[in-house]
Amino acid sequence: MLKTLVTTIALSSLLTCSAMAVADQADYKLMVIEQAQTNDNATSQYETAFNRCALSVKEKNFSEAESLCTQAISLLSTSKVPGYKRRELTSFALSNRGVARIMSENDTAALSDFYEAVQISKNELVNHNLSRAKQNLAL
Repeated sequence: MLKTLVTTIALSSLLTCSAMAVADQADYKLMVIEQAQTNDNATSQYETAFNRCALSVKEKNFSEAESLCTQAISLLSTSKVPGYKRRELTSFALSNRGVARIMSENDTAALSDFYEAVQISKNELVNHNLSRAKQNLAL
């Protein structure tokens, strides 16, 4: 009960806009999404997994973050959101998973995620994470 409450409070503090970057973690950007009040269980599931992934990275629980981001990517692939939104959110989830992977020193998988994220959406935040990773790895 207490853990659920703390998680809810922590997620609520992260969710102040539709798509937001959270700085830290060696200046990588984490994206979160505001959870809409909806009766669509599938939407709620991918939003929860997406945001819990970012929270797990902030808490330095990189293994859980990677798993949650992977779950969000999978749920997004079958979601009923418009294609442009699905692509952007998938790109953000890949970038978040890349941050989790690079922080756990799984550099090859992280770079793969960052490159795939940039291919899907050339968003400034996603590009930032790829550039930061290349800089940190001296590529």
